[in-house]
Amino acid sequence: MTRTAEVVTPRHPDKICDRISDAILDACLEQDPDSRVAIETMGGHGIITVTGELTTKAFVDIPAVVKKVYRSEIGVQTNIVRQSPEISQGVDTGGAGDQGIMIGYACNDNEEMVPQEYYLARKLAQRIYEEYPFDGKTQVTLLEGGKARVVASFQNTSTEKLEDLCTRFFKVLGIEIKSLHCNPAGDWSLGGFDADAGLTGRKLAVDNYGPRVPLGGGAFSGKDATKVDRSAAYMARRIAVDYLKEFKANEVLVRLAYAIGHDQPLEATAIVDGSTTVIRDYDLSPKGIIEFLDLKKPIFSKTAEWGHMGNNFKWL
Repeated sequence: MTRTAEVVTPRHPDKICDRISDAILDACLEQDPDSRVAIETMGGHGIITVTGELTTKAFVDIPAVVKKVYRSEIGVQTNIVRQSPEISQGVDTGGAGDQGIMIGYACNDNEEMVPQEYYLARKLAQRIYEEYPFDGKTQVTLLEGGKARVVASFQNTSTEKLEDLCTRFFKVLGIEIKSLHCNPAGDWSLGGFDADAGLTGRKLAVDNYGPRVPLGGGAFSGKDATKVDRSAAYMARRIAVDYLKEFKANEVLVRLAYAIGHDQPLEATAIVDGSTTVIRDYDLSPKGIIEFLDLKKPIFSKTAEWGHMGNNFKWL
């Protein structure tokens, strides 16, 4: 079976926006662990706009946070209001901050328990980023017979250098490269917000498990853990990892679904190697998830860099 996944670096425009949103979240949580945060960032061509809802006792210099994540010579505009009282009343009583479907997944492809094509795309991107910490992305297609098609596009990096890095990376793994496309449109030096616009939550497949695994639909970055599209997705991943180990399975997919203002899921299902089972013995209320995964701490900026799953966070 042929499978493909891509990964982008922390300097990609969309990832910069994710990182800004989560840096603002962390700055709030450092002062007020009960902050309610739903921040969206859009950037491009000299201007970064931060908007959304924020209810907190913290004082956060948002332009300073933005410039620390990106760079000082950028314009920042903000449009932030308090969380809607109608949403607040449901969350205040322990209910979910939104409706939605959350997907968790784990497999035995590698030590990170994520799909192998995604694992390789991320590892390759991280390896290149060590030497060339700029805007960039990788893409890996795994073919039958242990071969791969590889794409790598990186700012301020020559095709020749990329080809060498990719070749050496896959040679160590014993994987034959069937085709290699490095900076296929030509070498480039204009990247980040100078070249393209970015938006929080636009790299959902990269944030999760790649396109092999379905998405619930909700973005993560900029949201505090009362928003179950973030916290319950983390919990679903933790359950998938637990079940993978408990049942010595090859693959586990977990589905959770919530209604806004309600504290218990409408669905809590695990599919273990094709067999469906109801999830029991976990506290799946937002409060229970937040306590179990310790989600009131300012830990989220790191999640926005290289994906939220398989990076040794508490949900693994």
